[in-house]
Amino acid sequence: MSSASPAARPSPADEPRLDFVACASPAGLHRMAYWEWGDPDNARVLVCVHGLTRTGRDFDPLARALGREYRVVCPDVAGRGRSDWLIDPNGYVIPQYVADMVTLVARLNPARLDWVGTSMGGLIGLGLAGMAAVSPALRPARGSWGLGAAADVPLGRMVFNDIGPALNAGGLARIGEYVGQALGFDRFEQAVDYVRTVSAGFGPHDAAGWDALTEHVFVERDGRWVKHYDLRLAEPFALQTPEATAAAETLLWQAWDHLPVPSLILRGAQSDILTRDTARRMVERNPRARLVEFDGVGHAPTLRADEQIAAVRDFLLAP
Repeated sequence: MSSASPAARPSPADEPRLDFVACASPAGLHRMAYWEWGDPDNARVLVCVHGLTRTGRDFDPLARALGREYRVVCPDVAGRGRSDWLIDPNGYVIPQYVADMVTLVARLNPARLDWVGTSMGGLIGLGLAGMAAVSPALRPARGSWGLGAAADVPLGRMVFNDIGPALNAGGLARIGEYVGQALGFDRFEQAVDYVRTVSAGFGPHDAAGWDALTEHVFVERDGRWVKHYDLRLAEPFALQTPEATAAAETLLWQAWDHLPVPSLILRGAQSDILTRDTARRMVERNPRARLVEFDGVGHAPTLRADEQIAAVRDFLLAP
């Protein structure tokens, strides 16, 4: 390891288990990694899915807080972290990610599935819930998750972390500026400084917090700290047209309006992705939803602060 290492890690007892599931795309098979906390026999499962350029390890603090009540599963979406990179970069889109999550949930076979999705992870969850709203095989019901005609997993509660059906063009353009940039640093501290710069919307964190937010998104290769993900995931992101974005928003609003489970919307008060107007419309259009905002935070709350973890925990575990 060159120069300096990330901050000291928790004890091994506080570390997650790593496993993989084989998923299919039109180009072939790929392995999706997932990090797992809690009792592997617990049929109450919480799936936590990260944002565009992040990894499942973003949810370490939240998973530790909920590991007694849930089997907490935090996948690395394809092209990120420990997961395989796709053969065809055109597969780095929400429909493929939803298909991968269906495969993962089939592996987990939960009696109840709750969901926490940050940014892109929220869109993936909304896509999955949209399938449940229109497909008899995926509607909330008692039983095990299968892919046949029988009723399957009961969807429980869903948390949408700083994301909604309306996609703010300005915020997306900001993210698009750095997604495909190839960067390398000689020292870990330089990578931390970069993350602090491009992720200012995460809000205030101490030095250990910024180290933790960096150590899984920059990895050491040949003596250099480089991005963990396939830079080609920026290609379909860059090809989005206003017409395609408008069509996607129409489908997302339809899924939101028919979301069959209670939902919690988390919003950074300074977010440029989930606007205050969109959050208001979400609550107005779906009576099962409620909104919590965090001052001093933009896109997106990292779910590391006590108040953020408490908001998610109280919602998921409420009677």
